[in-house]
Amino acid sequence: MISSSRSVKTLVVGLGVSLGVGLGLASNGFSADGIQRTVDQIGKQLTPMGSIRSGNADGTIPEWTGGITQPPAVYKPGMHHPDPFADDEIKFTISSANLDQYRDKLSPGTQAMIEKYPDTYKLNVYPTRRSTSYPQRVYDAFKANAQSAKLAPDGNGVTQAAITSPFPFPKDGLECIWNHKLRYIGKQLERTIDQVTPQRNGEYTIVKLKEEVQNQYAREGVTPENVGNQVTSFMQTIESPPRLAGRILLVYETLNQIVEPRQAWSYNPGQRRVRRAPNVAYDNPGTASDGLRTNDNFDLFNGSPDRYDWELVGQREMYIPYNSYKMHSDAIKVDDLIRPGHLNTDYARWELHRVWVVDAKLKEGTSHIYKRRTFYFDEDSWNIVLVDHYDGRDQLWRSGEGHTINYYEVPLTTYTVEVIYDLQAGRYLALGMKNEEDMQVFDGGEKPSSYFTPAGLRTLGRR
Repeated sequence: MISSSRSVKTLVVGLGVSLGVGLGLASNGFSADGIQRTVDQIGKQLTPMGSIRSGNADGTIPEWTGGITQPPAVYKPGMHHPDPFADDEIKFTISSANLDQYRDKLSPGTQAMIEKYPDTYKLNVYPTRRSTSYPQRVYDAFKANAQSAKLAPDGNGVTQAAITSPFPFPKDGLECIWNHKLRYIGKQLERTIDQVTPQRNGEYTIVKLKEEVQNQYAREGVTPENVGNQVTSFMQTIESPPRLAGRILLVYETLNQIVEPRQAWSYNPGQRRVRRAPNVAYDNPGTASDGLRTNDNFDLFNGSPDRYDWELVGQREMYIPYNSYKMHSDAIKVDDLIRPGHLNTDYARWELHRVWVVDAKLKEGTSHIYKRRTFYFDEDSWNIVLVDHYDGRDQLWRSGEGHTINYYEVPLTTYTVEVIYDLQAGRYLALGMKNEEDMQVFDGGEKPSSYFTPAGLRTLGRR
């Protein structure tokens, strides 16, 4: 184990554990290979992100060789990211006909989707491409964080970390969830995205959202010593449909939530007033979600982790959504993606990757509509790629999917589409679609300090 100061350079992670909960990783699983997770091994046996550099024994997961190091030759800034793997062919398809053959490498939620929609929901499995890559300063930050980062008391915050995931060598589930929450997403982000909540018959209305993010945690010159406590400033404006247009949300996300919890404000165009919004958290309904997404479902998980006990179950090989450039393309419309019950699986790409598995169980004396959640984190990027959500009866309720790409102009890996499937209602929410929108811009320049403030929110609302 790492000491509380994290100055010790060696951490040997014993991952040969019996997982229970139906995950199917034997005690002699692929991770019990003696690899030492040490600061000195970053860039050697380990990638610069702290993941295992080598592939698996049978070659179905390749070695990480740097990820995408430069955009395709045809790429120009502003394009919808041409697929660097467009020539890859489908290796095989997992469907209701052969599901039993692959259950050991599928989450319960993915299995349930195939069983609920046996004629239409399938996984097209492609060659595994370990495409994740980051700028050198992010690699340097991974290494620095590994030596200094610590959890705040009760795990409700992080200290002595900056820029990216703080715990490349996680020793518990809380460190994993903070790795996702603090993963590198660029210094700034501006995007317009589409969100839909189709009815059971597939009918839907597009909710258009403009989102702007200032990432103070990753700004130039930041170090674990001078990082401050604010992680991001987040502004979300509803642009359509008309009945919702003009509503604005402002959120300050903090690093140590013991010192200062999340703050939020909202602007209502009907009242023309800015109000504090303390309910923008936990299981309160997300923006225009029709009750299909909680606030902490955004980004598949965000906000305070304090209502759950987080257990690091281990690592395993799984089929997960990855390199979803087809789903990202402007050659298709939102209408091409939306189908009754689920997204059009012809545009999804699934690959075999190693993931970290974390089980989150609701603490006694707290409340949330999800009694338990199981999270699956991509080892190379720390993106949550799948989530199983369980209700108060311990029944599988919702399945989350994070379809990622490498935004190689930065470079960084994050979502192009997030989905929450409600297995009980037969409905879903899809968020992040940009097929018919201008491409999002990373690192486009800082806004004035007055922009991400309640006063700035009031000024924007009056335009």
